[in-house]
Amino acid sequence: MRASGFYEVNRLGTRNLVEAIRVQPAVERLIHISSLAVSGPATPANPAQESDTPRPISIYGRSKLAAETEVRTHSHIPTTIIRPPAVYGPRDQGFLPLFKAVNRHLLPRPSSRQALSLVYARDLAQAVAACLTNPAAEGRTYFVSSPEIVTARAIGEVIASQSGRWTLPCPLPSWALWPVCLAQEIAARMTGKPRLLNLQKFAELRAPGWVCDPSLLKAAIGFECSTTLKQGVAETLNWYREQRWL
Repeated sequence: MRASGFYEVNRLGTRNLVEAIRVQPAVERLIHISSLAVSGPATPANPAQESDTPRPISIYGRSKLAAETEVRTHSHIPTTIIRPPAVYGPRDQGFLPLFKAVNRHLLPRPSSRQALSLVYARDLAQAVAACLTNPAAEGRTYFVSSPEIVTARAIGEVIASQSGRWTLPCPLPSWALWPVCLAQEIAARMTGKPRLLNLQKFAELRAPGWVCDPSLLKAAIGFECSTTLKQGVAETLNWYREQRWL
């Protein structure tokens, strides 16, 4: 997607939604789904906190920050902003290529040990529901993620373990990231289907980590994402197989 497309969807789309809500008196709460990309890179030693100054490093992250500004500036009803990291689970197509690679007996192994926070789709949905009904969430911004910190390499290994497939390691050195991202972006534009990797992801892939601290959500409303990577991958894998995506 071009830069203008990110702003058209995220900032302008959010503005249109907020304005539409103004003429709908039945709408009482707004839960805005933002992204960890707004906060910028962070490591396990210094995970992103809600109080940190946003420092996005991609056009996507900057457009999501612009969308948050629209909500904070123009919404006339109580709002909650949720910043999830990468989301995986049934129906997700972003992580599907990694599952397909393992299904073909290939195990991508990035040279970087970039630390990551993730959130399973069901946990994210439950967090949204919890914020929607809890008055303590009004006017707040929360990270919603599993407390478990993983790496891209570990994700592939868990997928391989849960699928029961033997795999051949497929090294993915840092210098190869750019052409891989370019190829994925071209494929996405040709097929019209989103890919996990693209040129906008390149800067994010080179960051030292994407880790957030979800403890504020637990302290404020008592909600914590409970699905481990092993559990989430197993459920996602079963869904892909049932739907014949694999």
